[in-house]
Amino acid sequence: MRLDAEYILPLRWTDDTGLDELTAYLTRLERWIDVTVVDGSDAALFAAHARTFPAGVRHLPPSVVEGVNGKARGVLSGLRASRHEIVVTADDDVRHDRATLRALLYEMRDADLVAPQNVFEPRPWHARWDTARSLVNRATTGDYPGTYALRCSALPRGYGVDALFENLEMERTVRAGGGRVRHCHDLYVVRRPPSARRFWSQRVRQAYDSLAQPRRLALELAVAPTAFALRRHPGILCLAATIAVGAAEVGRRRARGGAVFARTAALWAPLWAAERAVTSWIALAMRATGGVPYAGRRVLRAATPLRVLRRRSVDHIRAQQPAGVDTTTPCALPRPGELQGEATDA
Repeated sequence: MRLDAEYILPLRWTDDTGLDELTAYLTRLERWIDVTVVDGSDAALFAAHARTFPAGVRHLPPSVVEGVNGKARGVLSGLRASRHEIVVTADDDVRHDRATLRALLYEMRDADLVAPQNVFEPRPWHARWDTARSLVNRATTGDYPGTYALRCSALPRGYGVDALFENLEMERTVRAGGGRVRHCHDLYVVRRPPSARRFWSQRVRQAYDSLAQPRRLALELAVAPTAFALRRHPGILCLAATIAVGAAEVGRRRARGGAVFARTAALWAPLWAAERAVTSWIALAMRATGGVPYAGRRVLRAATPLRVLRRRSVDHIRAQQPAGVDTTTPCALPRPGELQGEATDA
């Protein structure tokens, strides 16, 4: 039975190194679900993709052209063109199968945005390094995947295309509009690791994301000066490294993750913590000098604060509501679909 949803893949390639593998994936995918690829690649690559992708895959240029975040522009373009109320957005390195798609869509029965957990496969050294970051995230606030299920009516006005941390911007915008966000820590979706070169290029950019999370940023900025102050106390530093491993191990075991993540995955946490101790200061310096480089431009904003998005949502609703309706608190917000007068239950 074909799934009642749309798969939206924002694409913006500068070369076609992985084209054959992606095409094989799309060939499998379009048997289960309607697929739209929003392709922001240059004209020559766009034409090559049009010739290569399966005939059942809808291949479109972005309709949203303003904004520094190309992925956000691609997702919003896909939402505009979607033939279904529920969509699955996914980066070009995500590899769903029918079971994960079905599970993700099932979780949408009483939610507006659902986030699964990505797992790298295969696992070269740099994928294991980056997995440590995911495990620490799982032990604290939760990880941010490269794929979501989303109700289109949860974003009636879209979301910010000038923020670097596109996933967090989308989640916060859904929450600000009264939508329900669910993180499914036990729903594991395969993701292909980047090349080692791309991995290194992402270090500072990932650290820049923490500027949208002040408490986390403060903790990450404290690591380097604390380690320097304790440089003559190796025992304490070893204890700190052990704590990092312990935190990552908590994340590894959460939601039956021990069956998915390698037993040695948490041992990479001290290395990731050392990386973040340095890159967080570089990111802060870039923030003071105009933002982090991204796709040939500089992005200043990591993500919009939730309180700002809620205020904007309240102001928008207040402008639409008849006189006398109380919209002074977030709890007075209608569900996102109600902004358009639509039913919002699955």
